[in-house]
Amino acid sequence: MPRPDALQIARDGDSPGTDWTMVQSRLIGYLRARGARADLAEDIAQETVLRLIAISRTKEIGSVFALGFRIADNLLVDQHRAESRYADAGEGGEGEEGQWQTTAPSLDRVLDSRRAIEVFQRCLNRMPALRREVLVRRRLRNESCRAIGEDLALSGKAVEKHITRGLVDLRRAMEKAGIDPAGWHE
Repeated sequence: MPRPDALQIARDGDSPGTDWTMVQSRLIGYLRARGARADLAEDIAQETVLRLIAISRTKEIGSVFALGFRIADNLLVDQHRAESRYADAGEGGEGEEGQWQTTAPSLDRVLDSRRAIEVFQRCLNRMPALRREVLVRRRLRNESCRAIGEDLALSGKAVEKHITRGLVDLRRAMEKAGIDPAGWHE
């Protein structure tokens, strides 16, 4: 539905001499001739007029209709693309109706991650206290080996050995549980 307030505002202060209502009705006719549904043509025409008004506030428009038709064409193409994506997602492919693509992890992935965290935590709890502390401070808190060594009265080599042994313990625990986290072998 057109927003008369936007057109009224435009009539009052912007682009003197431009009849935005007439521009909008010509855009609707143009879009209908291009095969757009009536409701879609009205929505796109309204959006186009609002964009034209915004542009006219900062720049001089050579041809309101040429620019308006161009904007309307682009909006119509965008709308068709969005609708085709929606239709593709709705088909779901091979008997799976209504599947949507999402960036959220799948339920399986979430459950696998939770299981990996449980195994990881259990393994950390079983480690000797010094090894656990060195590993946590280095890998989770990102402290330097030197700082850890100074705080715990350990040499740099001893700190590195605790880290290596801790990582070996974690790897074995994960492998024993059948978990192969991405990036584990880095």
